[in-house]
Amino acid sequence: MPQISVRGMRMPQSPIRKLAPLAFAAKDRGVKVYHLNIGQPDLPTPQSALDAIRNIDRKILEYSPSQGYLSYRKKLVGYYEKYNIRLKPDDIIITSGGSEAVLFAFLSCLNPGDEIIVPEPAYANYMAFAISAGAVIRTITTTIEEGFSLPKVEKFEELINERTRAILICNPNNPTGYLYTRREMNQIRDLVKKYDLYLFSDEVYREFIYTGSPYISACHLEGIENNVVLIDSVSKRYSECGIRIGALITKNPEVRATVLKFCQARLSPPLIGQIAAEASLDEPEEYSREVYDEYVERRKCLIDGLNRIPGVYSPIPMGAFYTVARLPVDDAEKFCAWCLEYFNYENETVMMAPAAGFYTTPGAGTDEVRIAYVLNKDDLTRALFVLQKALEAYPGRKQE
Repeated sequence: MPQISVRGMRMPQSPIRKLAPLAFAAKDRGVKVYHLNIGQPDLPTPQSALDAIRNIDRKILEYSPSQGYLSYRKKLVGYYEKYNIRLKPDDIIITSGGSEAVLFAFLSCLNPGDEIIVPEPAYANYMAFAISAGAVIRTITTTIEEGFSLPKVEKFEELINERTRAILICNPNNPTGYLYTRREMNQIRDLVKKYDLYLFSDEVYREFIYTGSPYISACHLEGIENNVVLIDSVSKRYSECGIRIGALITKNPEVRATVLKFCQARLSPPLIGQIAAEASLDEPEEYSREVYDEYVERRKCLIDGLNRIPGVYSPIPMGAFYTVARLPVDDAEKFCAWCLEYFNYENETVMMAPAAGFYTTPGAGTDEVRIAYVLNKDDLTRALFVLQKALEAYPGRKQE
């Protein structure tokens, strides 16, 4: 039998989806599963997007331009202007989701064997995209005890060598909900400048910041304009995960020209997705305010509830709609699987993402889970109650 590729064997399973077969089996047994494992918002997609899809009157669903429709890119310039990110339409390339933007950034800027420094825990698919591009992720660990703040510059510099080509951040952060401070962003800027690195900045959660501190985009950092590649997506801000529309943004003309070649090879980003995403930009501000206010309330419900459970600890996330929580268990992955396979309380259970899958350091995050607060407050409250019952019943619970 022919062998699978080394690349394929190295490709990690998604920690978010790997327990899905156990969840399906639980549902087949009639158990209700509270999905805290995946960042799929339950809030409605903008009506303007749904109407645009329903009212499509084209006779042909044609290829779109490889870089995306100009009309959409022009409207995006106005969207980013609201965040003091000043762009031209040509600075923006539309991609098939933020995932393709990350992959094309890696393929365009990195050679096989090049290294990227990434604070961990980190979005697990970054590792998958790096493997696809032949690049190497070098992680710098942040800890739950320190609220996942960045280590000192010296820790970064310990990792920098002749193969280092980039730093990758997610701000606000998935999976921790951490928001980088101005000091931390300046620290990253100085490293990028000193060593002439790329800065890949995933900023898909900019709408969800719960502090008075300002949002500092990589595009706000002076002196490294040609080093920055910004990753974006409509998935979270408009509850449009399924239309697969993202963006790669850079002022570096060589990077754009190279990315466009990869875009041409895959022909075009989704036509119907662009129609919906462009229409979403016309949605009244009230939509964004209502979504934001709902997440503020859910965050309080979740974090207060988690920290009331004996032995559980979660820092307060300042952005996105995730938190990483520590549980009093021997192994969070075993616990998450046990919740789906062997446990239910009044025919209900919970599904979470084991946090170890968001780390590359062996042994890191073994008693942590990532929780997405994408359920309504009633369901969140009930899920927390079921979680507490599961922890009380779990045979591998740590003694406090």
